[in-house]
Amino acid sequence: MYRQGLESLPTYDVSEKDWKIKLNANESNLNLPPLVEERVIARLGRVAFNRYPDTETDDLKDLIARNFRLNEENVLVANGSSEILEKLFFAFGGPKRSIVFPMPSFSMYNIYAKLSESEAKVVPLEADYTLDVKKFIQAVQECDAKLAVVCTPNNPTGTIIPLADIEYIAKNIDCPLAVDEAYVEFYGISAASLIEKYPNLIVARTFSKAYGMAAARVGYMLAGKDIIHMIGKACMPYHVNVLSLAAAAIVYQMRDEFVPRIQMYVAERKRMFEALKKIKGITVYPSETNFILIHYENAVALNEYLESLKIGVRSFGNAPGLENCLRITIGTREENDQWLSAVKAFVERS
Repeated sequence: MYRQGLESLPTYDVSEKDWKIKLNANESNLNLPPLVEERVIARLGRVAFNRYPDTETDDLKDLIARNFRLNEENVLVANGSSEILEKLFFAFGGPKRSIVFPMPSFSMYNIYAKLSESEAKVVPLEADYTLDVKKFIQAVQECDAKLAVVCTPNNPTGTIIPLADIEYIAKNIDCPLAVDEAYVEFYGISAASLIEKYPNLIVARTFSKAYGMAAARVGYMLAGKDIIHMIGKACMPYHVNVLSLAAAAIVYQMRDEFVPRIQMYVAERKRMFEALKKIKGITVYPSETNFILIHYENAVALNEYLESLKIGVRSFGNAPGLENCLRITIGTREENDQWLSAVKAFVERS
């Protein structure tokens, strides 16, 4: 009855428990800044519910384009960067068409490849979760890939691909290169500066992480106008709702209001990194995101202990390349102190 292969796809688990501290989804643990929230609510009060959201889309595209010194024709707005990535897989992939991406990385890449009936070519990251750029380029060339995808800063490892390496890849492959920058605000260095130089470069970004708009589902893509035009064909008309668009426009106009909290998350990430390094038996990996990845031989039991305290983190179990790893979102200072104390207590008694 159903399309062949659908039954074998994993389900992306979005169910949640009654967490006291929720650190498992890389969300912002703070809602919108009060002034931003006030203006968003006021703007939503003026929404024309009876009209399709074409004007709001243009408003947001104009704001984004001006910020990057691009034209509106270089911007596509979508339901989070997830929809953008999905459409890229559908537009460039398909039967007997290869798409190359590293692993471990965003788990949905494999699912998008299967849904689009593309041939996924995975390039394993090195032991320290860095990408060997020459191996990546070789993989792209050997399978005549139609799309290459990298995530930087990478989820779930937190590691980055230096901008010079992104440029090196773009220069040495013939297919489009999509750069997933969901966490770039915590890093500060974007590949968007290379778009005018490399017509095969695509940048996908989101409002869900640094701007705390995960509930609204808004993202955008930056690319050459021909790519924007073709990917737009894969999207439904009016595919982003007017409420999300109106709210995102206010948030983007007021993005400076988010700088202090982004700085807070970065400072807390650095503090937690140093604290975790001092705990015997735990390996903590460098991160340029709003989360930290740790390795601990008894990670499954540690996760169960944290769950018993109603502290939710992301456990990877025996996932390839992530065996016995936990990903912990950086929360508020108070939340971080609590989960750190819990981790210390468990390790010390084990």
